[in-house]
Amino acid sequence: MDDSRSSIDLRTPLGPLRLEQRKGFTDEAVSGGLGSFMERWCAARAEVSEEAEREDLESLRELFLGYARLDPAERAARVAQALPILERLPPAPASRPPKPQRRQRQVPVSPHVAQDLLRQPVTVLAGVADKRAELLGNLGIETVEDLLRHYPLRYEDRRTLSKVTELRHRQQAAVYGEIVGPGQSRRVRGRVITEVLLRDATGVIALTWFNQKWREEQFNPGEKVIASGTVKVFAGRATLQTPECERVSGEASLDLQRIVPIYPLTKGLYQPQLRRLIRAALQRFGRYVVDCLPAEVRAERGLPEAAEALAQVHFPDSFEQLELARKRLAFEELFLLQIELARSRTGIKRGPPGIAFDVPSGLLEEFTAALPFELTGAQRRVIREVQADLVKPEPANRLIHGEVGAGKTVVAAFAMFVAGRNGYQSAVMVPTEILAEQHHRVLSELLGPLGFEPVLLIGSLKGAEKRQQQERIARGEALVVVGTHALIQEAVSFQRLGVVVVDEQHRFGVLQRAELRQKGTNPDVFVMTATPIPRTLALTVYGDFDISQLDELPPGRQPCRTDILTMRQRPKAYEAVRAEVAAGRQAYIVCPLVEESDSLELQAATALAERLQQEVFPELRLALLHGRLTADQRSAVMEAFRSGQVDVLVSTTVVEVGVDVPNATLMLVENAERFGLSQLHQLRGRVRRGHHPARCLLLVGSRSEDAWERMKVLDRTEDGFEVAEEDLRLRGPGEFYGTRQHGLPDLKMADVIGDTAALIDARKLAFDLVEQDPDLAAPECRLLREAVERQIAGRAKLMDVT
Repeated sequence: MDDSRSSIDLRTPLGPLRLEQRKGFTDEAVSGGLGSFMERWCAARAEVSEEAEREDLESLRELFLGYARLDPAERAARVAQALPILERLPPAPASRPPKPQRRQRQVPVSPHVAQDLLRQPVTVLAGVADKRAELLGNLGIETVEDLLRHYPLRYEDRRTLSKVTELRHRQQAAVYGEIVGPGQSRRVRGRVITEVLLRDATGVIALTWFNQKWREEQFNPGEKVIASGTVKVFAGRATLQTPECERVSGEASLDLQRIVPIYPLTKGLYQPQLRRLIRAALQRFGRYVVDCLPAEVRAERGLPEAAEALAQVHFPDSFEQLELARKRLAFEELFLLQIELARSRTGIKRGPPGIAFDVPSGLLEEFTAALPFELTGAQRRVIREVQADLVKPEPANRLIHGEVGAGKTVVAAFAMFVAGRNGYQSAVMVPTEILAEQHHRVLSELLGPLGFEPVLLIGSLKGAEKRQQQERIARGEALVVVGTHALIQEAVSFQRLGVVVVDEQHRFGVLQRAELRQKGTNPDVFVMTATPIPRTLALTVYGDFDISQLDELPPGRQPCRTDILTMRQRPKAYEAVRAEVAAGRQAYIVCPLVEESDSLELQAATALAERLQQEVFPELRLALLHGRLTADQRSAVMEAFRSGQVDVLVSTTVVEVGVDVPNATLMLVENAERFGLSQLHQLRGRVRRGHHPARCLLLVGSRSEDAWERMKVLDRTEDGFEVAEEDLRLRGPGEFYGTRQHGLPDLKMADVIGDTAALIDARKLAFDLVEQDPDLAAPECRLLREAVERQIAGRAKLMDVT
């Protein structure tokens, strides 16, 4: 129990409330105000109360929130509501003579019992009734363990708080003091400036906000507050500009004179409350935290035990201790992830046998002889890696990644060719019907001369045609099938599926890939993406794949000049489009990305196309491409563009993949700041398919310095791998490639960029351990195995919900 609460009389406070009535509800019955007193009393009483009382205590606490700001009539109503609640509370346990304090004896418990204790709902903690539990639930906190793993966003060093008289202009400072009187606002040059005065032992400083008049009544006179912000000094008068403020009530040792954690919050929950809850959880349950890292692993790396790391990450004794705790928790996250990936990879290799395809001498030469172009060195290298996969009895699980136009499709075509020659079927799954149609056309050109005609299966096929294709697939007559999500529908069955190819695979989740794989009996799986994969993601999101990299473009591909333009330079961009068309080329114009709504994006594209045709390019032939067109409409638009009947293709982001028109040499992107760097790099890759110089114009509608810095990356380099690394650094892995859909955990503490060395160490250790002990059956690995299994089970539950 906090020291300040041990001095509070826990008997019913009817006396102070009745004194408040006699004084006419002037808030003078208790020093410091009745609201502050009742908050402390309710919190202290909750710590010694039974579960049944806590709901009443929570109701009482809420009745007195903001009491000092209420008028006498409202105060009278609140006190009248509180009296019957207080009268039905049982006698306080603290009314009995206190027992001498004894040191708590550590009683060893089994890991299973410890886990059960940690999985208890947060309502087992004093002061957490249903309403507060609901607030915590908004943060994803349902159990004691969730609360312990709710890590701070950042920290404030409050070991030495600034004194008002020592503040200097433009200093970043935190000041602890008392609110002096109500706030005041005034209007200056059209802006409302609100000031609240804060006094410490040395002087007074004004806390200043702009256009936030509500700040006048945010604090009560006499309240203790910590304010942090930038100091501005005008005419010898100091102010803190737009400061962050935090009330400090009751026992302040968690809020002052220390390194203080700042947590993610939700409306209705405050920093001091959350700190006290987490401290209470650590004191009561911290000793039950199970350490899943083997002692030898910790010792070799100088890492603390889990309980100590959690205590230090929440309430660090020093920044050195904090960094050591962070390293320990980050390593644990990375190690558990790598154990999971290693077991997944080993499970594929050790599982039921796959298909050992026969690849006789000369088959590769027969394939390459039928191609209408020469393979690059990178394509030959990756095809040899794929061939080695195909002849093994273990199912392949390979990621093929590289630049736009590096030639991934021909590598996949070789795998399909081998499967077909062995009497097996292949399935190619892609995210959009436009890309499916593109693959169907390209694979027909590559495999048709070798005797294999691909079949197209997409959702927009008419009923009779779709049934006919499904029947051909089921009978095994269709040896190469290209489709969208339609491939994983129950109505689709393969007679003998041997090879699965998933293109632009980051658009699919792990469950969708698994569903297609299950259409066969352990087929070989090859996944492809035209977004180069940074090394750190190759070790995490794709850690259970073998990885092939296509790092060479076919000869003759032109560089793409990239220009960044402001919206005022839009006429210049339109002149560039006219000039390109006048030279006999074609252009794309991509409308702004609208992430919130496909229908809004469609409306924006339609409006843009109409404006461009009527007002900007009445002399040119424009067409509109978007995802809501029927298959016949899309085919007509694309054929018209390929054949040169359309000069400018206005499109939504469906043009990002699957559109291959060598004569299109200019890409204009509206509001480019709304796109990710890798997405923009893919878009400009669409105009590097031919032998003419290419150009990409990025119209930027934001003045943000960050937006322009991002765009300059594309101006600086055409290397997709460099672009991807920078995109990952700027957006983080969650946005770059959403980890949840891949069935992988969100890393709360680890930073895949900053913790690369730890990631590599964790990966080697995990893969070596799983190679020696695939089932983690050794006694010293039991807790590690259980931690991984809990992680997988928890994520599966989350994926079911989402």
